[in-house]
Amino acid sequence: MFHMGPQRELATDGDDRALFVLWALFWMLMAIVAFEDGRKGPIIRWWEPLLWEGSSCFVTTGWLLLERQAARRWQPLLAQPLRWFSRHLVWMPLVVLTFVVLVYGLRHGVYALLDMHYTHGSWLYLFFYESLKLLLFASLWLGIVFGLSSFHSWQAERVRLLALQRHLAEAQLAHLRAQLRPHFLFNALNTISSLIHSDAARADRLLTLLADLLRGSLQASTRETSTLREEVNLLTLYARIMQERFADRVLIDWDVPDDLMSATVPTLVLQPLLENAYKHGVEYSMTLVRIAVRARCGLGGLVITVANDGALADVAGTGIGLRNSRERLELLYGKAASLSLAAEDGRVVARLLMPLQQRAG
Repeated sequence: MFHMGPQRELATDGDDRALFVLWALFWMLMAIVAFEDGRKGPIIRWWEPLLWEGSSCFVTTGWLLLERQAARRWQPLLAQPLRWFSRHLVWMPLVVLTFVVLVYGLRHGVYALLDMHYTHGSWLYLFFYESLKLLLFASLWLGIVFGLSSFHSWQAERVRLLALQRHLAEAQLAHLRAQLRPHFLFNALNTISSLIHSDAARADRLLTLLADLLRGSLQASTRETSTLREEVNLLTLYARIMQERFADRVLIDWDVPDDLMSATVPTLVLQPLLENAYKHGVEYSMTLVRIAVRARCGLGGLVITVANDGALADVAGTGIGLRNSRERLELLYGKAASLSLAAEDGRVVARLLMPLQQRAG
């Protein structure tokens, strides 16, 4: 009843609004029932039930307001129901005393103003009767208060945790992108360094391609997602750099339909797949290696595969690039996305599945 948490300080809280709506509806119902009962009694005047219920409502509402003001510090005890209830019920003796004195004082005062006499049982009986009634009423009301307060506390904690998870995910994604950029740069520079002394002209050409690649990747890295067209353009630049190193050992087949070019994908998510094909396919082979980059609609989303000739190495799929790609996919899409690496028909196939989302325009 009057034993709850703060009201004025938490007037905007959902549980306070709900509680006071219930409180108002309860006393309206009590007044209506009392008025109807009074009309049926020939001895009871019509206004007397309203006075009795009104005086009870006035005093208990005062306690309600006081308790709502004082109980903010009890909110952490919602996780400990026994302590929460005991903190409220400890005020019961004072509540009973003030209730009896003020309520019956008001009734006696109104009757006296009307030159009438208000009769009731002995004061000892009143204290006993009102104590039982208030204890029962308070226990029932506290159950409602506890349920609503716990629900809104759970909601607030859920919103806080979701916001925290979102910020952590954003921070983790930024960290993964930051890890990927120097890793990407190192592999490209390693390719150029292998040519700089043997073929300066080719090395210079590669540096120009690398500058274009870095410019594009830095622009793309400011966004969490890019279009498939932007990713393919970056992959093409990377492939041109690698082609200078392995010109006679690799052929690349690009098969990405135009209608999928506007699909959104995580920025730089495809580069580790192509890099893995070169590292574990081309570098360890002395024969011609064919790499195929394909995009299709299937399995309920967008499927992108990067396949290369050769056997699946033991270390394949454990590098920082592929590991980061998997983590980013999980953070962005959860279980709706996956990245697998498997041997299929004498080829190593990296298969990326994600929801198909087209960027407008």
